Amino acid sequence: MQISKIKMILMCTALCSPMVAAAQEVTLKALDGSLDLTGELIEYQDNVYVISSNFGAIRVAGDTVECTGAACPRTDILDQEVTISGSDTVAEGLVPLLLAGYAAGKEAEIVTTETISGIETNVQFIDNLGFGDLTDSFRVRSSVSSDAFSNLLGQSAEIGISSRRIRVEEARALRDAGAGSMVRPSNEHILANDSIIVVTSPSNPVKTMTTEQLAGIYNGTISNWSEVGGNDAPISAIHLQSGSGTRSVFESRVLDGEPGQPVNVVAASDIIDVSRQIEADENAIGYLSLAFQRGSQGVTLINECGIPMEPDSFSAKTGEYMLQRPLYFYTRSDTITDEVSEFLTWAKSGEADTTIEKSGFIDLSVERHAQGPDSARSISIANAGLDAYETTFADKLIDLMANHDRLSTTFRFNAGSNRLTPQSRDGLERFVNYLEGQPESELLLVGFTDDQGPFDANLNLSLSRAEFMVSEIQNVAQGRLDHITFKTTGFGELAPVSCNSAESGRATNRRIEVWTRN
Repeated sequence: MQISKIKMILMCTALCSPMVAAAQEVTLKALDGSLDLTGELIEYQDNVYVISSNFGAIRVAGDTVECTGAACPRTDILDQEVTISGSDTVAEGLVPLLLAGYAAGKEAEIVTTETISGIETNVQFIDNLGFGDLTDSFRVRSSVSSDAFSNLLGQSAEIGISSRRIRVEEARALRDAGAGSMVRPSNEHILANDSIIVVTSPSNPVKTMTTEQLAGIYNGTISNWSEVGGNDAPISAIHLQSGSGTRSVFESRVLDGEPGQPVNVVAASDIIDVSRQIEADENAIGYLSLAFQRGSQGVTLINECGIPMEPDSFSAKTGEYMLQRPLYFYTRSDTITDEVSEFLTWAKSGEADTTIEKSGFIDLSVERHAQGPDSARSISIANAGLDAYETTFADKLIDLMANHDRLSTTFRFNAGSNRLTPQSRDGLERFVNYLEGQPESELLLVGFTDDQGPFDANLNLSLSRAEFMVSEIQNVAQGRLDHITFKTTGFGELAPVSCNSAESGRATNRRIEVWTRN
């Protein structure tokens, strides 16, 4: 390790001379074993050692060295730091603003220091608006989502941040190491939503693309823009590094889990690098988080059923945009501290919504959306080519839509059961809190299913799930929603919001929507 890597900064000896008299000798050993420094310890404060040397006083970041010697401070007391590690999307786009918002709520000033350029940052809270004492210290490491779980496993981080859900093998490894079940609400925390958008240069004439065409570009069967209605020019396909949660979601949804092999592939080190390369190359295409779009042009995707998919906030909150994803924070049940719990409780509350919105991501607040007879959805249902029996139900559905708006809160179920998906489960308490603050009103819970099984059976299933959902809401509310009247109905497999040809699409269609009178 080079001296610069462990953050040594020479200081004027005269500035430190008043403290030298009380100093005692210590040895600071670089964590990779490459360098030892011995000198008199002048001071240890804010995770920084100050030792004397022939060159004057030297400052050394405490997280880069191990201190040995009788005079070494008790860093377990002085440095109670929370390490947040994982996805660069979350670490660079969301965490800094969350910490700033959390600090503001505690009337603290933040002091930010970059310890490793582009990779690691220390954020410290000074109470009394910066005039008090150090109260909280966070270290934020930016890399890839897979590191969230390896660092939790090695206990080098208290919070793992990921732009994808934990994989089965990762969850089992942590469970076997004593961390508890990683998919329970106590360990798996959804803080925001994000949409991965496909982007090109604003000068590119291709504004719309089918998901089949996009897959062709990234599996190597399409290599020229003329093949998708553009100019005669080779396509430069920007691809994120292996281990990236964004890449994992993209390959899962677009390439059926296969690794992308574009003809003209361009590697991107992180999500910010994708944006920069799009700006520099008019023939490039890439994918990134909506929060990092900057000046690039978003491409409207059309799925195999012909449904256009816009990456707006409402479709992300309802879970109906193809490349929508939750952003996760993970903790271990055996090592979680009061400091971590307090931060996550704030970050999951409505108090954090403004901060999340400011970051460019999509908060978990409830949004309202009109769905009248002229809406694209009503027109799509009317033109679905249904038989006479099914059309009677479709007409009823369209009539109800005419006098109801839809709320973004949408509940989904695992196949063949009334077991809610993790995101739906997490959204229950927040939804109840939202309804508690609403005036006296009537809500209609509308059930839908996938197209597996007979039409009438799906009608019955959709209604029974809507009724089940009312009981779940009331169980959580514990009498707080007496001013809300709940009604239910179900329309089975009508009005699909995704293709039923794949399980991912069927899972999206198994839902309970919440409507309110307009």
